[in-house]
Amino acid sequence: MGFHRRGSAAAALALCLGALTACGGGSPASDAKGEGVGPPTAGAKATSGTSVTRQGASQDGSVRGKVIVIDPGHNGGNAKNPAYINRQVDIGNGRKECDTTGTSTNAGYPEHAFTWDVSNRLARLLRAQGAKVLLTRKNDTGVGPCITERAAIGNRAKADAAVSVHADGAKPSGRGFHIIQPVAVKGHNSEMVPDAQRLGRSLRDAYRSGTGVPYSNYIGEKGLDPRSDLGGLNLSTVPKVFIECGNMRNAAEAAKMSTPAFRQRVAVALAAGLDDYFRKG
Repeated sequence: MGFHRRGSAAAALALCLGALTACGGGSPASDAKGEGVGPPTAGAKATSGTSVTRQGASQDGSVRGKVIVIDPGHNGGNAKNPAYINRQVDIGNGRKECDTTGTSTNAGYPEHAFTWDVSNRLARLLRAQGAKVLLTRKNDTGVGPCITERAAIGNRAKADAAVSVHADGAKPSGRGFHIIQPVAVKGHNSEMVPDAQRLGRSLRDAYRSGTGVPYSNYIGEKGLDPRSDLGGLNLSTVPKVFIECGNMRNAAEAAKMSTPAFRQRVAVALAAGLDDYFRKG
C-alpha cells in the first residue's frame, strides 16, 4: 500500500490551513435511480480509528499513489438537452436513459451543483495526500456524460476505486444517507463486486461518523442498498459505489446540503472512507 511519511502528510495539511472552506471545490429532477448533523466540528474520525483532520489528510496516507475516479452525478446542462440524455443505452442487463437531470431542494439548489462541489472538494483533499484523481465531467454546465461513459472512464484509468456522488429526491419525510452497492452482472462487473462491497462499508462507516447523518429510513438496510439496475455499477470493472448523501426533499437535510461548511464535511468524511478502504486492503 503506498504509505507516505508523516512529514508529507503535514505538508499536505499546510495546503489547506485556514477556514473550513479553504479547500473548496467548484461552483456553488430524478435521482440516482435514473442515474445519471449539527455545526461543523474541528475534525472527523473514521470508525477504524484513523485520524482525519477537517481538511481530510490522514496520518498514514494510504491513498498515496492510488488512482481514484470521482463521478459527480448529473450535469448542469442536462435539463436543456432532453434528446441527448433520454436516449437509451445498454447497461449490461437492459437499457436505460443516457443520463438524468437530478433532483433539487425545494428552494432550488440542484443536485448537479451539490455533487460538483462535493466532488471537487474531495478531489482536492485526495490530491493533497498524493492520490491521482479523475473526475467524470469537466464542469457543471455541460451535458452528460452518459452512464456508460462514466463507467468507462474508471475502467480505462484502471482505477483503484470509484465513487459516484449523488443526493436523493425522496418523499419529504424520508431522511438519511445510503450507499448503493453493485450486484454481480454476468459478463461485466462480477470480479469487482466483493471489493466494491468492502468500499461501500468503509464509506458508509466514515460518512456516518464524520457527518452525523443517519442511515436512510426509507431505503436499504443499515445504510446499504444493493442494486442491479444502474449502468454506472453494472458496467464498471473497477470497485465502484454510489452514495446518496441525504434527501434533498427533506427540509433539514436540504438546509445542510445547501451550506459550503457541510459540503466540506461530506468531502472529509468520504476521504476518510477511502483512506480506510485502502488501509484495510
